[in-house]
Amino acid sequence: MTEGDRPPRPSGAGVRFDAEAPVTVVLVRHGQTEMTLTHGYSGSGEPGPPLDEAGRAQARDAAALVERIGSDLWGDVEYPSLVVASPLVRTQQTGQIVAGRLGLELETDAAFQEANFGDWQGLTASQIEARWPGMLEPWHTTGRVRPPGRGAESVADVGARVRAGLDGLQALGGPRTVVVVSHAVAIRAAIGVCMGAQPGSWSQLRVAPASASIVRLYTDRRDEIAVVGVPAAGWSARP
Repeated sequence: MTEGDRPPRPSGAGVRFDAEAPVTVVLVRHGQTEMTLTHGYSGSGEPGPPLDEAGRAQARDAAALVERIGSDLWGDVEYPSLVVASPLVRTQQTGQIVAGRLGLELETDAAFQEANFGDWQGLTASQIEARWPGMLEPWHTTGRVRPPGRGAESVADVGARVRAGLDGLQALGGPRTVVVVSHAVAIRAAIGVCMGAQPGSWSQLRVAPASASIVRLYTDRRDEIAVVGVPAAGWSARP
């Protein structure tokens, strides 16, 4: 294919040498919960907690942002036609708000659920360090350490699971846009595997509550990271 045969790409877009239509995935983190504020490790080992009042407001703001994708924002991508959420309570609640705004039904996919933190579930970083000295930091910085407890996952484990979920979406074929409502570690993993980065570096990505991160999936896995952002209003600056 010659340069003249390829459709023009928007300014700042990743370099491609073909005309493949990708699957665009909008990764939305759930809104705030009580454990967002207490800094507890809240994984897939239990279904809760639910969104708090601020979290529901954040979800509505995120839904308003997502609705603009394919219309007056990022006009080179398709308007969302599918909304998928992790099975946990906070993502189901956020996903219902997003899907309702888009006029779509919410689907569920456990590939995008949060890491299973095993025996660390519900504990803060200081509590984990006190009980299992020296384990938490390499869990983040190497990506290869598994917490104690049945079903616990390393960051790399989450990446393999999320990659399989993304491959399933990519197999749907493009052009299409899918919204995936997920969690901080899982979204870091999605961005990390799309970039081809090592799992130990994924924790450097900041994924705020109700933020939106866009990846574009191609069959050759030279995926594109389009944007990372948060809604203009309704986002709590509290950690």
